[in-house]
Amino acid sequence: MKETLLKYLAESSNTISVEQIIVNFLVAIVFSLIIYLSYRFSHSRVVYSARFNVSLVMLTIITTMVMAVIGNNVALSLGMVGALSIVRFRTAIKDPRDAVYIFWCIVVGICCGASEYLIVSIGSAFIFLFLLIFGYVKSNDKYLLVIHSKIEGESNIEKKILLYYNGKALMRVKNTTAEKIEYIYEISKYIMDKYNKNDSSITKELYLIDGVTAVNIVCQNEDINR
Repeated sequence: MKETLLKYLAESSNTISVEQIIVNFLVAIVFSLIIYLSYRFSHSRVVYSARFNVSLVMLTIITTMVMAVIGNNVALSLGMVGALSIVRFRTAIKDPRDAVYIFWCIVVGICCGASEYLIVSIGSAFIFLFLLIFGYVKSNDKYLLVIHSKIEGESNIEKKILLYYNGKALMRVKNTTAEKIEYIYEISKYIMDKYNKNDSSITKELYLIDGVTAVNIVCQNEDINR
């Protein structure tokens, strides 16, 4: 039984012609360029990385090359899995969509290496349109309102924020000492725009309170946080 299994593993491979290998690589290059364009147009300037986009193209071609080496050889595929299992990827992903593009490149490379052109064509068409459409979905920007004041302005600041934003500003941090106090409020972009008054901004209103020394407004963006 053992000898039969070893013989099967050694002989279970089909030789791929040079012409077929060239066609697989050409198709992989075409689809990698489609992925390149999709990533380029679906990412904003803040999170777009040209180097990562080029890496996606190379990942597709490299996966196709790996599939060309493995072919239908079961023994070689098991050895390849063992060799790749020792590789650890520690590159931080700034945008969750980057993981989708990585898996897309791997799947395209596998399909091209296996000459499954119909599957990769239909699948890539759907993914391309989906990512292109939903790539314009903006992240949920939030604002942090940071207030520094003397301790005597505590009650007036809380009342002012409560009235100005109609209770929709969330207090996240309140640091106090014997002489000073610090507030950090979290406000959504919608609430910030809705209650922003042209004649009197929140900063002007806060500076009218005795004891307030500094007011900072910071945009907390999902893409920048990563």
